[in-house]
Amino acid sequence: MKKPKEENPAKFFLAANLYLTHKVSFQRAAELAGMSFEEFKAGLKKHFNTGYILSDEVVTDDLVVVEQLISDS
Repeated sequence: MKKPKEENPAKFFLAANLYLTHKVSFQRAAELAGMSFEEFKAGLKKHFNTGYILSDEVVTDDLVVVEQLISDS
């Protein structure tokens, strides 16, 4: 796994805080931190012992969308 590039720790921690408090999406937080998806995930694991967070609500919403797509086919 690639080591996270934390060239600007302040940007990383601000983006991580926004993500962990559900203010921005994972992808948006990675962009704000100036990191790739994998780099941001590795940084979260290193500093917060967590990675990409899937809430029950997100999974349920995704299942509804899949069911709608299937019924529209």
